[in-house]
Amino acid sequence: MNILTNKKIAIIGGGPGGLTLARLLQMNGLDVKVYERDTDKDARAKGATLDLHEESGLLALREAGLMDEFKANYRPGADKLRIIDKQANIVWDDSANREEESSRPEIDRGPLQKILLDSLQTGTVVWDSHFTSLSQQGDQWKIVFKNGHSVIADVVIAADGANSKIRPYITPVKAFYSGITIVEGAVHHSETASPNIHKLLNGGKIFAMGDEKSLIISSKGDGSLVFYTGCKKDELWSRECGIDFSDKAQVIAWFKEEYPGWDNVWLELFENAETQFVPRPQYCMPFDQNWETIPNLTMLGDAAHLMPPYAGEGVNMAMLDALELSKQLCNPNFPDIRSAISAYEKQMLKRASEVAAITMESTASLHSENAILFLMEVIG
Repeated sequence: MNILTNKKIAIIGGGPGGLTLARLLQMNGLDVKVYERDTDKDARAKGATLDLHEESGLLALREAGLMDEFKANYRPGADKLRIIDKQANIVWDDSANREEESSRPEIDRGPLQKILLDSLQTGTVVWDSHFTSLSQQGDQWKIVFKNGHSVIADVVIAADGANSKIRPYITPVKAFYSGITIVEGAVHHSETASPNIHKLLNGGKIFAMGDEKSLIISSKGDGSLVFYTGCKKDELWSRECGIDFSDKAQVIAWFKEEYPGWDNVWLELFENAETQFVPRPQYCMPFDQNWETIPNLTMLGDAAHLMPPYAGEGVNMAMLDALELSKQLCNPNFPDIRSAISAYEKQMLKRASEVAAITMESTASLHSENAILFLMEVIG
């Protein structure tokens, strides 16, 4: 008998990690619900495309029996990369150097979410469930949501992302500031709204670097693009700088001042951005973080090991966490749930520590004087 037979499992957060875990647990006949704060699947705009890695994100999808669906929805060629200097000169063109299909295929967040949602039993995801508190009720947990509803679960798994509200119930360890703050924007219908950038983008990705700054742009399957500036700023800069990030004119003025000497073509992004700009200070969990295992409470993904995006590991780590946690929870050799969670956490923390160290090295290198050379060596 499985240690989770007749147990109610609650996953808090309906991102790729949480949904992947729910799928894998249901495949083992377990009783699982996903509680997601969004009111429905279309409540939020979806961010950049995701490159899934063979040893992590794709492995999890394969174990979940969803590779056919992935192949029907991924975007061939979206992983093409151009490295561009601040004067908009193409320094490296991935498509010109490509000999074979990438081992890191790209998929938009929306289609990936749909694949995972469609794989779950009807009613698995409980929308409009914004977590507010957790309290022990004997051997179980009482979970209370903002809408006034509450549920009882035998096992709770936090998959609620970077600003996890459940993490403090597990450990007081907090993330440290990476030194880089991102400003995010999006352009709809980029072919007509920003034709020069659209042409440079060529359906893939741009890494533009110079003056210890970065500008990363990704195409999306719906004809839009998303972009992210990366600058060395104080941790509280976005709150204390006085810029209204919903005011396009103020953000354009900031970009011109912050990125002096950069070609005017980059202004196309800011002048034609459709939505409010979002500043995102980047954080990373300590490499040596640890905690004492709780018998029926754990976490995965960014909740467990937040790190900046400059190694492309976030969603892949979350989906691999889901796979490894499901394997441990469904392993008949463990005497109890605590033992299974402990085995998962030991493995996950070791892996996360190694990847976080690599990610912070990459973050520093991409915002150094030799950023272009560094990236060419990495992909070369």
